[in-house]
Formats: sequence, structure tokens, C-alpha cells
Amino acid sequence: MRRECSEAKAWAIEQFGGAKLGDARRLARLVRVATGASENPSGKVSDVFSSPRELDGAYDFLENNHVSACSITLAMTEATARRCIKQEFVWVAVDGSSLNLTDHARVKGFGAVGTIDAGASGLKVISALAIGRDGATVGLLAQTWWARQAGPKRSAKEKRKSRRVRPDEDKETRYWLEAIDEARQRLDETGAHGWFQLDREADARSILLGLQASGHLFTVRSAWDRVVDGGQFLRATLEQQVPVSAYELKVPGSATRKARHARMVARHASTKLRLRDRRTNKTTWLAVHAVWVREEGTTPEGEKPLDWLLFTNARVQSVNDVYLVVEGYSRRWRIEDFHRTWKSGACNVEQTQLRSREAAVRWATVLAAVATRVERLKHLARNQPDQPATVELSADEIRVLMALKRRYKKRTERIPSATPTIAQAVRWIAELGGYTGKSSGGPPGSITIARGLERLQHAVEGVHAMAVLDSGRK
Repeated sequence: MRRECSEAKAWAIEQFGGAKLGDARRLARLVRVATGASENPSGKVSDVFSSPRELDGAYDFLENNHVSACSITLAMTEATARRCIKQEFVWVAVDGSSLNLTDHARVKGFGAVGTIDAGASGLKVISALAIGRDGATVGLLAQTWWARQAGPKRSAKEKRKSRRVRPDEDKETRYWLEAIDEARQRLDETGAHGWFQLDREADARSILLGLQASGHLFTVRSAWDRVVDGGQFLRATLEQQVPVSAYELKVPGSATRKARHARMVARHASTKLRLRDRRTNKTTWLAVHAVWVREEGTTPEGEKPLDWLLFTNARVQSVNDVYLVVEGYSRRWRIEDFHRTWKSGACNVEQTQLRSREAAVRWATVLAAVATRVERLKHLARNQPDQPATVELSADEIRVLMALKRRYKKRTERIPSATPTIAQAVRWIAELGGYTGKSSGGPPGSITIARGLERLQHAVEGVHAMAVLDSGRK
């Protein structure tokens, strides 16, 4: 089993090997840092590297002002774009988030996050996540970072008035546009096709026009009832349309929602949205297809019906077209899963103690790539369980995993001699990470999968080391 590099290192090279850092030694260090993060994900650098030499090297690299965080991001996003070529098209979920980072002395260059009264510090980020047609994570196509400067406390009315008079380049809208354009560039460079998926925050004139100008498909959830061509409001226009489909949607229960099988009714229409620039009073008309999916007849008393009103520039002429638009928007939730795994799950990026904004972004970018792999494994195990484990794991990883499973299996368990399915392999990996299934009864989550991957990688490295020793004795 002698190999030139470990599986984790091969992954790190694929993700970051194209980074242009101006020095071969910096690139080699980036690969080592990413390898360590993949083998042992954690928000604290000191929890990732046990060797003092590797720990010092990681700190030196991450705190090096000559290392461009943009170059690290570019290498990662270009690698994602190359993987997108294999797909007919990819869903591209774009969403924003905040990293709450420790800075008691206020010297790290972070900005305000959360409410002004809370006084929390950290960084804001917009991410564009590529998702395959099957719903599995492909990787990140863009990340845009900024530090929000805390301003004076203002009322909601004052905030609305301020937004109306400021140009887009002075609003945080510009970061959304930058992320969309960066993702567009990555796709165009490889010839891949994207279908952008955005939630209600993106229902803004400049973002809608930016998506239209990208040359790719997009779907945006409506934030309010817009005026359309003819002067009527959009919902009133759609209510006049004959429903094209009714289907059943399984709704899980929550603290504010009863579990049920909701009856969803779909309508659609081609129209033009009136987009008015409140600063200049200029009006632009945007041609879209509107798809409205609403719960009818099954809403419990005291709850609001499920309601999605979506704008898209995709062709919508049939029931299948409607279903495809709704399917694409439903994939947007994959970026929420990514955020949980990255921020507070397996990677715990918010626990970083690095001493500057730039260092925190470099480290967070590496951990973001790790989070996408964990999410991909989790999704494949849950949604394509019968695929062979080779779709995501190497031959060495599978051999070592099966050997570990045979050693630690229960008496009644039977371990197949053939290649396991991805669902079996991920469950075994999660068991290495402490998963028992007793606490939740559900499938393995990102934390136990990440812990198991760490232990599996250490075992694979041990086998490789023994193979080298045996070869040297001969």
C-alpha cells in the first residue's frame, strides 16, 4: 500500500494546489495546513496540529501578511468549477452569514455582528455553494468577506430612509453582487452552467438585474408583492391562473409548526416585474416567469400556510418545468447545512483564536473547503445510500475502514467482503467518531462523520508508514 501521498494530502492538493502565493514553500505549507484540517477539523489551530513543528508552521503561514487570502479562495473556487464541468448544470446557492469571533481588546480588525446592543464582533461573509443535480455538495464557487462598522443606533424608519438615498456601492448589497459575479466568472472559465438560488434577501432591484446580467439561470424568492406589467400586483395576477398541479409535501414538526402532509397547489405565469430605483426614481422592467406554490386546505389553525413565490428567468411551460424550479429552490437549504457544519458543527470555525482579520479569513477558507466534503459525505449516505463507497472514498480508505470495522464490530454484525455502499461506509466512519444512534435515532451527523474521518485518516497514515518500513527492511 505504498503511496506518494496520503488521501487527505491528495484532497488538499486538488483543493489548493493551484494557489498562486509567489513562493513554492508557501504553497507547500498551505497544502500541509489543509491536509491537517481535513484529517482533524477544528476551529482552533492548536487542536488540529499536535506536532510543535507543524503547529508553529501553521501559525507562521496563517499570520503571514504576504499570503493573500484571495489567492487561497481563488484556488478553492477554481477547483470547484472544474468539478462542475461534469454536471449538466449545478444549483448555486448564495447566502450570507456572520462569524462571531473573539476580540475582547478590539485589535483584530473585526467588525460588528448581530445587534448593536449585543456588542458582538466578527466578520460577515457571502458564500456561493455549488450543488449537484442530486443535491450533493460540489464545493464553493465564491466567498466575499467584510467587516461591518458599527454606526449610531437608528430606528427602522431611519434605516429605510438611509437605504433609499445611498448608491449600491455604499450598501452591503455590493457584496452580494461581488459573490454572484465571482461565481459567474468561475463557471464561465470552465464552461460550466449554473442556476443561482437565492432567498428573500436577494429580492432587490440591483441583485435581480445583476443575476440577469450574469448570463446564467436564477431563481429568487419574492420578499413582497411586486407590481407587474399592466399595473396589477403579482399575487393577484397569479390567483387568476388555473392551478397546473397539486402535490403532497411531507412537513416535519417543529416548535412552531405541526407535522403534516401539506397539499401544495402550483400556479405560474410569465410577466414583467417593475423595478424602481428609489434613489433616482428610474424604473426598469424585468421579464421573468413567476412560480407560486402555496399550501391549501391543510394548514393547522393558528399557522400560516406554506407559501413560496419564486421569480426565475428559466423557461416555464409545463408542469415538469414548475417542479424543476421548485426543486432548485429547495436545494438552497444545502447552504444552511454547510453553514452549520462550518461554523458550529464539525469545523467550529468560530472558535478560532487567530490574532488578525486576515489570518482568520485564511483559516476559515481552508475549513470551509473541509466542511463541503463533510456535507457531501453526509448527503450521499442519506440520499444515495446504495452507491458504492468508491464514489467518495479511496481504495486505501475503504480497505482500512473495513479492517477497523471487522476489529470493532458487534458479535451479531456481518461485514461484507465486497465494497460497501456509501451509506455503510459513512455509518462506519461515524461510529469511529462516536456515533451510536441511541441519542437521536437518526442518521449520522456532520460532527461524528468529521471525527471518524480524522481517525480513519490517522489509521491510513499508519498503514502507509508500516508499508514504507517493511519496504525498507527488504
